[in-house]
Amino acid sequence: MSRKTLMVLFAVFLTTLSIAQTTEQKTARYLDSVRRQPSLLLAFLHDMPKGGDLHNHLSGAVYAEDLIDFAASDNYCVDRTTSRLLAPPCDRCERYTPKPAIRCAYDDHILYNQIVDAWSMRNWRPGDESGHDHFFATFDKFELAADGHTAESVATVVNRAAKENVQYIEFMHTADGSAAIELGMKLGWEPDFAKARDKLLTGGLKEIIAATSKTLDEDDAHARSLMKCGTPEAEPGCNVTVRYLYQALRGFPHEAVFAEMVLGFELASSDPRFVGVNLVMPEDWYIPVHDFNQHMAMLDYLHSVYPKVHISLHAGEIAFGLVKPEDLSYHIRASVERGHAERIGHGVDVMQEKGPIGLMNEMAERNVMVEINLTSNDQILGVSGDEHPLPVYMKHGVPVALSSDDEGVARSDMTHEYVRAVEGYQLQYTDMKRMTRQSVEHSFLPGQSLWAETKGSFRLVPACVGDSLGSKNPSTSCATFLSKSERAREQWKLEAAFAAFENKF
Repeated sequence: MSRKTLMVLFAVFLTTLSIAQTTEQKTARYLDSVRRQPSLLLAFLHDMPKGGDLHNHLSGAVYAEDLIDFAASDNYCVDRTTSRLLAPPCDRCERYTPKPAIRCAYDDHILYNQIVDAWSMRNWRPGDESGHDHFFATFDKFELAADGHTAESVATVVNRAAKENVQYIEFMHTADGSAAIELGMKLGWEPDFAKARDKLLTGGLKEIIAATSKTLDEDDAHARSLMKCGTPEAEPGCNVTVRYLYQALRGFPHEAVFAEMVLGFELASSDPRFVGVNLVMPEDWYIPVHDFNQHMAMLDYLHSVYPKVHISLHAGEIAFGLVKPEDLSYHIRASVERGHAERIGHGVDVMQEKGPIGLMNEMAERNVMVEINLTSNDQILGVSGDEHPLPVYMKHGVPVALSSDDEGVARSDMTHEYVRAVEGYQLQYTDMKRMTRQSVEHSFLPGQSLWAETKGSFRLVPACVGDSLGSKNPSTSCATFLSKSERAREQWKLEAAFAAFENKF
């Protein structure tokens, strides 16, 4: 056989092999070819569909530069020493005045950069102030700006998300402006949870519920107006599906925390934009540690009253040395077993829990997902690389998905969370695709899942078997199924995005 004939046959073989490969396999091969080329890896992961961001604090998602603009529009002042926002009147813009108007920073690059550094993790270096303390201190500094600009915050965050191919966000948001805290403190503590709930509902909480939904109506409408939704100039964020988790602040006294919890459960029962509840504030602070079991008891009671309300809890956002060893041993398990959490945020200290392997097996069996926040875990807890439990969760079959946490404060975004995962753990394309699918699978959107099975391979529900995933024209049975499930429609949208992405390779 001639050399020319052999070359022709070899070319035919390669062509046949290429055709035999699925688009997913070709995409996986491309990722393997660029995983050690940072710029090409970044471009690949930027364009990759990312499904949902399920752990996103709205106020912490806004970059400091935008917050400065919000504060300037409200004529706030800034303490030149601490960079904390203050109410007017302000000092003049002369250099070294202690309380200048924050707009002075536009003409003072030293002041401007100082504020950005103080309101984020930019330029933070280990020293007298830990990453943990610097991170959590930012919120009190810019709080005034964030509180008054919910619509602008939503618009800027969802536009960024859309540009990096995130299609769904559950914002954690204390949407009542702390009105429930004030009511709880006013009414005082009642240790009988049923009586305490009744006292709140008859004492003014129903009015707060109505006012909170009305405020969200206005904020959502304003955000869509800012993004020009429904017009030819509509911005990318208009295509992002947005829902909210009511976040209760667990660092307050019992009466305040319980009031916020009841408000959250009521909102998630009456307003479809609120799809669940969460507890926030640093897990290692005194009250969250001291009252942890009481908070679980509150959740246990409220779950019995509102069994359909979804719960996601921060648990395990602590590390050895930050709290006593005993306090590392039970937060995740208690959140799952007593707090009825369907998802866990962080879960960093899982191997410090009592019986960690059994706990992870239980989480896998219950299908409890872990929201993985690699950047903030590194910045706040100093946990990264081999010390992070991400690969351990995956080994034991616990569903995981990447999320952003506080991307504005952290100076990150979802794309860089994916970069950290690939570079830090040598994950394959199929691993990343599984995480992305899990993000929408474990969303709190209503309706049946598109998937009949997810623990091994992803297997479609019978109504859609035989359909091309993400097709614009699904079969009659599949179209009927999708019409009845908001969650399945979001999953179908993701599959369409994957098909378009993988066809590039």
